Amino acid sequence: MVLSFVLPLAFFTIFAVIFGKETNSTPKVKLIVVDEDRSEASQGLVRELESESSLVVMTRPAGEKKAPPAPDYTAATAEAAVKAGDAPVALIIPEGFGKHPISFEDDQDRTTLQLLNDQSDAIAPQIVVGLLQKAAMTAMPSSMATEGMKYADEYVGGFTLAQKAKVDEELDALRKEEAERRTGSGAESEKTNGDEGDMGAGIVAVKERSVVGENKKSPMISFYAAAIGVMFLMFTASGSAGALLDEAESGTLERVLSTRVTMTKLLAGKLVFNTGLAFVQLVAMFLWGWAAFKLDFFSHLPGFAVMGLSTAFAVAAFGMLLASACQTRAQLGALSTLVILIMSAVGGSMFPRFLMPEAMQKAGLGTINAWAIDGFTKVFWRDLPVTQLWPQVAVLVGIGVVLFVAARRIARRWEYA
Repeated sequence: MVLSFVLPLAFFTIFAVIFGKETNSTPKVKLIVVDEDRSEASQGLVRELESESSLVVMTRPAGEKKAPPAPDYTAATAEAAVKAGDAPVALIIPEGFGKHPISFEDDQDRTTLQLLNDQSDAIAPQIVVGLLQKAAMTAMPSSMATEGMKYADEYVGGFTLAQKAKVDEELDALRKEEAERRTGSGAESEKTNGDEGDMGAGIVAVKERSVVGENKKSPMISFYAAAIGVMFLMFTASGSAGALLDEAESGTLERVLSTRVTMTKLLAGKLVFNTGLAFVQLVAMFLWGWAAFKLDFFSHLPGFAVMGLSTAFAVAAFGMLLASACQTRAQLGALSTLVILIMSAVGGSMFPRFLMPEAMQKAGLGTINAWAIDGFTKVFWRDLPVTQLWPQVAVLVGIGVVLFVAARRIARRWEYA
């Protein structure tokens, strides 16, 4: 009944939430902005980007509520933040942008904006570039008009004195209107999302540079190895822990408990065995990725060992809890299939979490999959040291401890049977 009705409805609900709402199917893109120019043009561009509903613009790192505000991002700290995974894109507005912010041709005076990106998210840079061109058109109308008049004067044959005076008058009025809008006295224009722009030329010159993944031969292999590996680890752990049910049914468990072996020692021994089994399975998965798909495995052995053991421990405890909560092998098979597939879908084993709506991304943090995938991504994609893995390791170990304690409490029914 569970596999026939509950599981299909659960999967339908999950993917309907991710893809069903057209207006909300694409999550907001986190964008770090560094304004080195501090001119009216650059500040207007930043304000226009902040008003876009598809972007979350960050000019400084997020700090604690009671702590003093952190200093603004610099080009160096923004690049480090992208490498650490705090945001997929960072925009650097260099000095001199305000003197020549836009241009309708490739001239030497044109100021080029720098766009730093993480190659694991190919969609975010395209969205940012498209919205950046739109923001430039709406945030700097006087600059648009000035450049347009310059090219018209150059290529059309020049303006008369009366025409130049009229143009200057209109430009002054336009600049005054911009100033009023900045101070809030002008009428607010309605903001609508623009279409995703082309990565090519526009009125604002943008140069892209990948700061994460630019030297990776097989950039997504490590992600899939972790995502698929963790999902099947949970199936293996639940199946192995099911031996507890076989022992209870055959009477072996009762005879074991009649000796000096307590239920706590018995469950701990099974936890150790299942942890080792899960870790060996994970090693086999990554070794196959190294042999068949050129995954850079051996240079990341310390990080892999830490994340692998933490993940295996959490997964083994998860399997022990499922086995303790079920009455028969058949019940364990149905329940484990339902729970594992739902956790894998929400946690990112089937679909990358950064492409999910924000609510789904937060929901994924309640799964083992999400924390394990984040940890392996830090190791194999971002090349971070082992010391940077402490959040994922702490959560996985904590999950394992909590689940094992819950399994031990549920298993008391065999002691009093």
